[in-house]
Amino acid sequence: MRLLLLRHGQTHSNTIGALDTAFPGADLTELGTRQAQAAASVLGERGITGIYISPLVRTAQTGAPLAEALGLEPESLDGLREISAADYEMATDEASILGYIGTVADWIERRLDVQMSGGETGHEFLARYDDAVGRIAAAGHETAVIISHGAAIRTWVANRVSASSVHEMAAEGFHNTACIELTGHPDEGWEVHSWIPDAIGGHLLDDDSAPDPTGQATDEVAEPQN
Repeated sequence: MRLLLLRHGQTHSNTIGALDTAFPGADLTELGTRQAQAAASVLGERGITGIYISPLVRTAQTGAPLAEALGLEPESLDGLREISAADYEMATDEASILGYIGTVADWIERRLDVQMSGGETGHEFLARYDDAVGRIAAAGHETAVIISHGAAIRTWVANRVSASSVHEMAAEGFHNTACIELTGHPDEGWEVHSWIPDAIGGHLLDDDSAPDPTGQATDEVAEPQN
């Protein structure tokens, strides 16, 4: 099958650098809405027969233009939610951001025993994301889109695609409505067909001025966390 993993559009929390991972989460900004509309234009001709979102409102808002264009009803799966910030929830200070991103960096490098402060381990994150992807694959789609979150998408792909280059790409920034296209199956493994780290609708839809902690590069804090 073909699996498109699309990060949601920009939110108000992204613009202030807040670790907003809990339900229901912030709404899209005006730019985020335009990013979602542009993503629908790009993906609308890809033969998508299933749209899957996380429970957070920003993924539903991002998926709405595509769902309307294709006449599909998005299905919400809890496993597709963002990596929980737990003790760092809604924090904007440097120490909290580094604590969160440092843990994500560990998981991208497959140090999965590391636990987010007050939250899940890498193993627990992968288990719930794997469950969601397995349910999508079992539905029999030739092409499906997952609208999820920056840290979650990169971490899952880095652990489920064997190519070494994937770890390097996963450690780089992943902007709002960035998209990774995979081919394969949970039982057979996955390969990267394309990796677009910028807004899929074009670079003019990127906001390089936003702090956006869950989409920022992890390669500068990739050493094991204590």
